[in-house]
Amino acid sequence: MVHISDGVLDPLLWEAGWAVTAIILVYALSKMKIEDVPRLSVITAAVFVVSLVHIQMGPTSVHFILNGFAGVMLGILAYPCIFVALVLQCFLFGFGGVTTIGINTVNMGIPALVAYLIFKSGTGPDISSETRKKASLSGAIAGGIAVVLALLFLAAELLTTGEVFLETTVLVVITHIPIIAVEAIFTGVIVGFIATVAPEMFRQ
Repeated sequence: MVHISDGVLDPLLWEAGWAVTAIILVYALSKMKIEDVPRLSVITAAVFVVSLVHIQMGPTSVHFILNGFAGVMLGILAYPCIFVALVLQCFLFGFGGVTTIGINTVNMGIPALVAYLIFKSGTGPDISSETRKKASLSGAIAGGIAVVLALLFLAAELLTTGEVFLETTVLVVITHIPIIAVEAIFTGVIVGFIATVAPEMFRQ
């Protein structure tokens, strides 16, 4: 699981997470247009629902994140997408904690924004059916790296608590290695398909 619960981190860390999240949310929402709402809603729903599908991995379970996919499809709007999904997961199913929603959004949202930059640098500003192979490859790289970064952020934060969560950190990272591969493949395939049938969806 990549959700940090209440009481795990030093208050200064989760407070900083809220500060960063608030700043990025304000900026992202200032860029949102009314025509972005349907796409934002659908992808937010996908990020939320996919987190409910848990896969047993030894003594623990993992779930897909789709933060890279959200980043590729939404750009800066991936941040409010992930924030809303985390709020729903927290209050409806108890995933993570209330105080740590901000830092959990940082952990998944910042990598989503990095994924968007990776995707755009790999495809250029114009995506069409002729560039679907390039889009698919860039999407796969972005999807995988987004999960890697989310795990690195999580591991770094847990390690600030000392050795208490060392074993947990190692376990979380190891069990999510297959998720990295699956999300890279998923993002690459879906992005390639969208680039073929509806490339205008990538225009921010």
